[in-house]
Amino acid sequence: MSGKKSKNKGKLFEREIANFLSDLYGESFTRVPYSGAFVGGKNAVRKEQLDEAQIRGFKSDIIPPEGWGRLNIECKHYADFPFHALLRPNDIPLLDQWIAQTYEAADKGDFNLLIMKFNRKGRFVMFEKEASIRKVGHEVHLISSYHYAYYKDWIMMDFDTFWLANKGLVKELSQR
Repeated sequence: MSGKKSKNKGKLFEREIANFLSDLYGESFTRVPYSGAFVGGKNAVRKEQLDEAQIRGFKSDIIPPEGWGRLNIECKHYADFPFHALLRPNDIPLLDQWIAQTYEAADKGDFNLLIMKFNRKGRFVMFEKEASIRKVGHEVHLISSYHYAYYKDWIMMDFDTFWLANKGLVKELSQR
């Protein structure tokens, strides 16, 4: 896929996630212009000249509403992913890169999410093991079993299952 098509694919997915979160919470989430690059990675020094609201608005791929200052989301939409590698003790360089990008934009105490979509495979969410996230939730009545994978200090879950079990917790952890 060409660079422009790939970039557009990523932008569309970021917009899809912002719309999903807006519908889920009844609050306004929006895609960050420039996909978080404004204060991420090499541009982190820009944080020194911005106030808290400005930083929050540019630090990740999704701008959360007022009061969600701890939410940090990195979005990735790719054609494929080596899921089989999650079952082996080897590193997954692509996943390591995405996690590093998530941390580049994060501040201490942030609730970090890596949201991924793969062609013909679906959407997935990764979160840090230390987060108080339910892998099995009380609110979930229709799903009898959960499947998740561990990768280093992160856990990967199905997108829909994650949100069904953790809608309230995500908001709570993002507002601390």
